[in-house]
Amino acid sequence: MNNRRFARTAGWLVLPCVVAAGLLAWYVTREPASPFEQQQATSFDPALVTRGEYVARVSDCVACHSLAGKQPFAGGLEMATPLGAIHATNITPDREHGIGAYSLADFDRAVRHGVAPGGRRLYPAMPYPSYVKLSDDDIQALYAFFMKGVQPANQPNIPSGIPWPLNLRWPIALWNGVFAPTATYAAKPGQDALWNRGAYIVQGPGHCGSCHTPRGLAFNEKALDESGAPFLAGALLDGWYAPSLRQDHNTGLGRWSEEQIVQFLKTGRNQHAVVYGSMTEAFNNSTQFMQDDDLAAIARYLKSLPGDPQRDGSPWQYQPVTARSDVPGAHTYATRCASCHGLDGKGQPDWMPPLAGATSALAKENASAINITLNGSQRVVTAGLPDAYRMPAFREQLSDSEIADVLSYVRGTWGNHGGAVDAKAVGKLRGHTDPASSSPIILHMR
Repeated sequence: MNNRRFARTAGWLVLPCVVAAGLLAWYVTREPASPFEQQQATSFDPALVTRGEYVARVSDCVACHSLAGKQPFAGGLEMATPLGAIHATNITPDREHGIGAYSLADFDRAVRHGVAPGGRRLYPAMPYPSYVKLSDDDIQALYAFFMKGVQPANQPNIPSGIPWPLNLRWPIALWNGVFAPTATYAAKPGQDALWNRGAYIVQGPGHCGSCHTPRGLAFNEKALDESGAPFLAGALLDGWYAPSLRQDHNTGLGRWSEEQIVQFLKTGRNQHAVVYGSMTEAFNNSTQFMQDDDLAAIARYLKSLPGDPQRDGSPWQYQPVTARSDVPGAHTYATRCASCHGLDGKGQPDWMPPLAGATSALAKENASAINITLNGSQRVVTAGLPDAYRMPAFREQLSDSEIADVLSYVRGTWGNHGGAVDAKAVGKLRGHTDPASSSPIILHMR
């Protein structure tokens, strides 16, 4: 009797477990619906291909999917993650290694939802939580460009370095269910067309939040639009500090006008700063190619995002100083840095950026200051011509303590209040970073 009762009880327990397991298996392998399910793209209007090339520029697809000296979009870039290294994939129309066999619906699901054919989940290093906001028209144009505007590359993809069982993909579907939005961008009725265009680019194809928004414990962006205060509030990423893009006086764009934002994105420099670090790649292959009205839209949107004085601290004000050689780092600055950045820290705008009031000298995070001093900067290339000025690497010329001293001097002079730099922090980044290449990746699409 007891055995039969136990069997019945066990049966009632097993049944919901089986149902739950079946639902889980369905959920993690399902392919999201696409508006292009019944649409087969058999021919491509040249104008659509050209439009797709522009969308690819705005989306900065080259940043991850191309390597210097290799065929465009053939993949291979190594990206470090907390779980291990992954490599960007081949997205040329090669049918064996690339996306040549993708239908428009397949392409849509991969770009906007991070799901490859067969239900395989893509790692969210692919910024599909942002790309999901792309319009149907832009997806069609992007597909046309990759199918007809890109040369196939017979380049195999590199397997990820994430060990088993951490490399299992099905948990990503659960992550998507919690953190990834599913809707395209919807214009805000209370804003004008310029603001909405800027919001669309920044949140969607531009995926600015991928670098400039802090992440949570699950590596999710803490906010995906202006409704969340952390959105574009600055974040530490891969050895660089991507500064705030909000109206923060010290660490953001509070002192920049809309015109200065446009100038920075169009020319790579303005009176406040010059592009460096990861932003150099974005400028070299993306922002400088954007239409002027799109740059103006980005500037309008970013200037609408309020800063946070409590997070940002007391507003910076320039404080002149008398040169002193007895302050640690002052002599190194005078002999190594002042010829470009000036003894007064004001630089030579718009060519040599000021260090007085620089975000890297005001932010609590010191990674960018250390990284660029150790490794220098890539060439800034405008209209196909490399810049004559380039921040040199000092890793072979200065010790960890010397770099720490000179950066502490910069971050504590002229009114800067970013704080001192410890030699151990320099040594840590020295061991995990490499000198910037003097040969930047410049993509000539067609």
